[in-house]
This record gives sequence, structure tokens and C-alpha cells, in this order.
Amino acid sequence: MADAGTLDPDAAREHLLTDREVVVEGTLECAERVASSWSGGWTTDREAVVEPLRAALSEAGLLGAYPSVLAECVAAAGGELRAEPVPAPPYVTVTSRGPVLRATLDPDRLVVTLAVFGIERGDDPGATRYVRGPTSPEAVVGVELR
Repeated sequence: MADAGTLDPDAAREHLLTDREVVVEGTLECAERVASSWSGGWTTDREAVVEPLRAALSEAGLLGAYPSVLAECVAAAGGELRAEPVPAPPYVTVTSRGPVLRATLDPDRLVVTLAVFGIERGDDPGATRYVRGPTSPEAVVGVELR
């Protein structure tokens, strides 16, 4: 197994943007469908983001595809998984920003984020707004070691 010093998150990102672009594009399409249901182009209700996105991703077959995408990203980065990922936490999580895929690698974790939504925080505690994020694959895909 490669150590974190030899892992290349940029190679994983490139794999996702080239070999698995259809997954990224599908995720963007699901986010667009969710955001189009909001009045005014935003919502203050986190559940109006997460649950509809999870449902859209599931319906599109993307939730089921994310574990193999994660395994491919780990391999592209030069790592090796300890266990087969599944489409549930801790490997796959749907957040208010979008899907997050996580793989634990010694000593770090490879984290793939598809940030299809943004969060705008206001001064008041209830003033948080969820908005549609970037629309290009290059802008939504993030891969890092944590």
C-alpha cells in the first residue's frame, strides 16, 4: 500500500474528470433538477437539498456507482483500499454541498467532493441559504488528502 507521501490526489481528480465524466455530469444534472424546484433559486431548508438530491442520485443510479468510482480514484491516486466501499457512510455521504466520497488510507483519507451546491451564511442564525453551485465539472470536483 502506498503511503500518503506517494499518493497523488491530482491523478484521482483527472481520472474523475476524464474517465468518469459521465458520473460528474449526471451529478450536475441531479443538482440542477433539485435546485429548479426551489422558489427564488435558493432555499433555507437543508432537507430541501439533501433528501431530494439523495433521491435524484439514487434514481439516476449514481449512488450505486459512487463506490466503484471511489475505488477507481484511490487506484488512480496510487492507493489501495482496505475494504470494498459501499454506497453509505463512511464511504458515500450526500451533504448539503453535494456527494462526498471518502476512503481511509494509511495515514490519511482521500476525500472526493462533488460540490454542486453552495452555502451562503447570513448574520442571523436562520439566514443560511443553500444555492446552486458551480455548473462545470472542473469547478465541482475536488480531491484532497485529509
